Amino acid sequence: MLQKSVGFNLFFVLCGYLKSQPMKNMIRLLLILVVSSNCVSAQIYPGLNISMLAHLNPETDNTGSDGRKYSGCWGWYQSTKNKEYAIVGTSKQTYFIDVSNPTNPVILDSVRAKHTGCTWREIKTYQNYCYMVSDQCQPNSLQIVDMQYLPDSVHVVYDSNALFEFCHTIFVDQDKLYCGSVKNSAAMGGGYSTMRVYSLATPSVPVLVRSLEQDVSTTIIDVVHDMFVRNDTVFASCGYKGFHILKLTAANTFSLMQSFTGYPYSGYNHSSWQTDDRKTIVFADEVPASKPAKVIDVTDIYNISVLDTINSHPLATPHNPYIIGNNWCWMSTYQDGLYLYNISNPSNTTIYGYFDTSPLYGVNDNFSTNAYRGNWGAYPYLPSKIIIATDMQNGIFILKGNNTYESTTGVKETEASAISSVFSVFPNPASHELNCIIANHNNANLQFSITDVLGKTVVSDTWHIDRLLYKANINTNGLSDGCYFVTIKGDNLHETKKIIIQK
Repeated sequence: MLQKSVGFNLFFVLCGYLKSQPMKNMIRLLLILVVSSNCVSAQIYPGLNISMLAHLNPETDNTGSDGRKYSGCWGWYQSTKNKEYAIVGTSKQTYFIDVSNPTNPVILDSVRAKHTGCTWREIKTYQNYCYMVSDQCQPNSLQIVDMQYLPDSVHVVYDSNALFEFCHTIFVDQDKLYCGSVKNSAAMGGGYSTMRVYSLATPSVPVLVRSLEQDVSTTIIDVVHDMFVRNDTVFASCGYKGFHILKLTAANTFSLMQSFTGYPYSGYNHSSWQTDDRKTIVFADEVPASKPAKVIDVTDIYNISVLDTINSHPLATPHNPYIIGNNWCWMSTYQDGLYLYNISNPSNTTIYGYFDTSPLYGVNDNFSTNAYRGNWGAYPYLPSKIIIATDMQNGIFILKGNNTYESTTGVKETEASAISSVFSVFPNPASHELNCIIANHNNANLQFSITDVLGKTVVSDTWHIDRLLYKANINTNGLSDGCYFVTIKGDNLHETKKIIIQK
């Protein structure tokens, strides 16, 4: 409805203007009306090279004073039926959503949690099974569902605390389930394990293989907050103990291969992901807030080095990285949204795109004292290359990247240096203020201008870009309702976008 009203407003504005013009301008202005009709789509969430296909917000229960409802997400491809699903954890349940038509997602089923009112919920899949855990609220449990009956329904095949009650994160590698920060129920005598691995030889009945503390002292690793595992090699994010690399041996024991601590901007090591060529890892330190993520070289795990540190803004807090291929890293960044970094040159990371799921904070850098709101996680690994993203307060987003995906590898490796657009404007339509966000033009003097439909410059400025992502606010109170063109010029740069002013 907003798009329609804006279009009609623009139509009447131009019709009124036509009455006052000589005949020789009428054809030109009618052409402008046709062109301008392309710029009337409403934009609620800002983005750069990432656009929204759909948005869902089905959860009604909040957890905490900050309105937290959603947490971890994952995805699953049902090859027998060529169906794609988003799986989303919330404060009281886990949703199973058909995203095969990503512009019209359909919630098919949900599984009620053992205990509601807890947001920390993480999800992984193996074959046609989905595993769901939480590290909050007694009593709690490990839940396993069989998804083979989708799109009709899912069937709960396990819901018990016999193996454990709490678990912070899980990861599936081959036929093994890795569980970080595990707590037993009181009925089991309590107790805590830094990390456990379970066999999924029978997927509905996990069997304990080994606990990390049996082989590595808790004085070295006292918590495994999250882990990325490839072929039994575990890249463990161990909180304030740093980053550690372990091997699950053929004898089913853990061997500590390397520890990486004392790196720049170290804090609470939260989570990591590795490139397909196994040369580069990106990890995030979540606490304290505003710690940049690190890009490290693990070509030789006995000689690890930091290649770059990345953040969308000095006050933003990277949360969870997800790497596709060797060149691309999606980064959930709490209040600043979801970012896509180009890491093809890991010593010089650039921003390809972003989507701000939490515009109340990130657009104007109005980060609150509680930095842990906004985008929790993402899943960019479905065959269609759509992206599932969850915002703790704002719900479930189905996104797409612009001209960046092919086959099963994710983003095109050959397009690692390509940028479809270098700036975005928000909101569109705008009323009294326009936000302009520019990526990857450090130390550049850029010419900014706004022109009306007749080519007259109504706003102009020169900007000196001093960071990876530059944000500017433009006062538009002096502009009349109508269609305008925003242009940025610089060395090897000349780009224009269309906007609507509607007060």
